[in-house]
Amino acid sequence: MNNIIRADFHVHSIASWDSLSKGEALLQCAKEIGLGKLILTDHNTIAEAVRLQKIYPDFVIVGEEILTTKAEILAVFVKEEIPKDIEPIEALKRLKDQGAFISLSHPYAPMRFRWQEEEMEKFLPWLDAIEIANARCLPGMNDLAKKFAADHGLHGTAGSDAHGIPELGAMGLELPDFHTADELRESIKSAKAFGKESPFWVRRYSRMAVFRKYLDSKTGIK
Repeated sequence: MNNIIRADFHVHSIASWDSLSKGEALLQCAKEIGLGKLILTDHNTIAEAVRLQKIYPDFVIVGEEILTTKAEILAVFVKEEIPKDIEPIEALKRLKDQGAFISLSHPYAPMRFRWQEEEMEKFLPWLDAIEIANARCLPGMNDLAKKFAADHGLHGTAGSDAHGIPELGAMGLELPDFHTADELRESIKSAKAFGKESPFWVRRYSRMAVFRKYLDSKTGIK
């Protein structure tokens, strides 16, 4: 029987436009707080995740949060980066072709590219899960996602949506260890969500990152 681990399924690094979290710092924090995997899901890029995964192949998993023309897809075990602003069905097809584990990000968050229920129902054949617990969402939003998943026989992912180091591990899943997308599909069947919603002030991390990167772009600092 596989060991039971804890994993945060929604984490952003400095490769995201709204985060300043360096990969090595996230890695160290993940180990300190007892996570069994570091799953990086940067906005529309896998560059930092791929870099870290080459150094720490048994601990880092390559993911991506993809902004489509509708809302965001949250994928794990991504092998080929998916560009932003493409139709959802095209993104889903590309992810399915590479065997990725496919979920939908914060489906009921109105200010963060909310998915409509009819869209989620349309995409059910492509999905392995939806995000049922996002630490940056209000409790009611997560409750609606949990209900949709239960009503449609879907599994749920959970994550901090961390844009700052202190957010890491605020939410996640406790489940049998996994090393491939297929193993994750099996492990998630017995997964249990842990953690709680983060306080509203954690959004300062993403706001600060956006402001800092804007200033750097104007001054030429890299």
